[in-house]
Amino acid sequence: MTDSSTVLIPTAQGERIDSIDVLRGFALLGILLMNILEFGLPGAAYDNLRLWGGDAGANLWVFAVQYVLFEGKMRALFSMMFGASIVLLTERGAARGGGLAVADIYFRRMLWMALFGIAHAYLIWHGDILYPYAVSGMLLFAVRNWPPRALLTVAGAMFVILGIGSVHQGFERIETRQKAEAAIALDKKGVKLNDEQKKVKEEWEQTLKRSNPPREEMVKEVEAYRTSYAKAFEQRAKRVRKWHGSALYDPGMGDFWGMMMLGMGLLRLGVLQGHRSAGFYATMAVAGYGIGIPVNAWSVYTWIGSGYDVMQAPFSYAPYQVGRLAVALGHMGLLMTIYQRGWLTWLTRRLAAVGQMALSNYISHSVICSFVFYSHGLKLIGQLERYQLYFVVLGIWIFNLIWSPIWLRYYRFGPLEWCWRSLTYWRKQPMRRDSDAVAWQQ
Repeated sequence: MTDSSTVLIPTAQGERIDSIDVLRGFALLGILLMNILEFGLPGAAYDNLRLWGGDAGANLWVFAVQYVLFEGKMRALFSMMFGASIVLLTERGAARGGGLAVADIYFRRMLWMALFGIAHAYLIWHGDILYPYAVSGMLLFAVRNWPPRALLTVAGAMFVILGIGSVHQGFERIETRQKAEAAIALDKKGVKLNDEQKKVKEEWEQTLKRSNPPREEMVKEVEAYRTSYAKAFEQRAKRVRKWHGSALYDPGMGDFWGMMMLGMGLLRLGVLQGHRSAGFYATMAVAGYGIGIPVNAWSVYTWIGSGYDVMQAPFSYAPYQVGRLAVALGHMGLLMTIYQRGWLTWLTRRLAAVGQMALSNYISHSVICSFVFYSHGLKLIGQLERYQLYFVVLGIWIFNLIWSPIWLRYYRFGPLEWCWRSLTYWRKQPMRRDSDAVAWQQ
């Protein structure tokens, strides 16, 4: 039997695709624009500005810009890069004659990633994506060899289904409200409700409570994170169990699968490697922004205009997948144009370093933010307005862009990347760059 540890080896520096690292680094930094809201505000205030943090002036503007240009778009790009990595890892292993060893190493890699995700979610931050990414990665192993057309077609079908699902949810919500209001009216008259009426009444009350929770409940959530690590752990665990316990066919998982499959297809078409023409990437940028920005602007305009009405939400978010995909591809086209033409190399090199150390930098975001906002640090959760949170983001960006290239000047991997690879191959990997000469020969 072939020894998997000698067949599949970690990606050598010369094998890395810089353009993918640039895209991954950009996406990772951009994701923090959304995640910071989950750290600094009560959960329900994420997209309802009237609940906490202010709904006018700078707060309103940063919300609108965030939604139009970044909300979901950064995660889309990050998911595409993850999908591309599935193809790259398995194809490189197969090229070395890996056979069954490819699957062996691949699934070990995903299982360790899932364990990292569980630890991250429960111990540091509830919004972890490592675990669902790992689960998605294990499922998508089966489609790694699909041709680009099949990958793009299935991905597109998923996005259409998700959009239709949002509209369907909107009409279901209208029906639920009508039935609930009828049940409430009967209840007020003293009429005994049957089980179905009780159920729909309770369901509607829970919908309203989730979208507009009482102020005291949000204060309780904030205080849990400010009081002690134990209280924060308890608060976090409630959300993690729900998030990590989602069904594999949950729309959130379909979102991941679709973007990952899109990334696989774009890699096979040479788009992510910079193999297409300058005109191709320029067209991608113009078309992506030209379609996505108006669509997203309409969504955010109707959502704000409704006063953050729970009834409007499904309809405002119906074109979400179209808008986010278009802008994500617009970002990709712009970045690839900059990279291909050799513009802003001081920035693209730093973004590539951030992307190469994506796991370490992702966890560093959580560690830094938990210190800034939670009980074991500055306890600033709930203390800053929405726009003020982005000063924290800027500071973390500067840190990542400075420390990543410095670290990689001396080391082959980021610290957590090194740990992940050593566990995956069950062999301590050479860390310092001066060990390159003997790397993988032992």
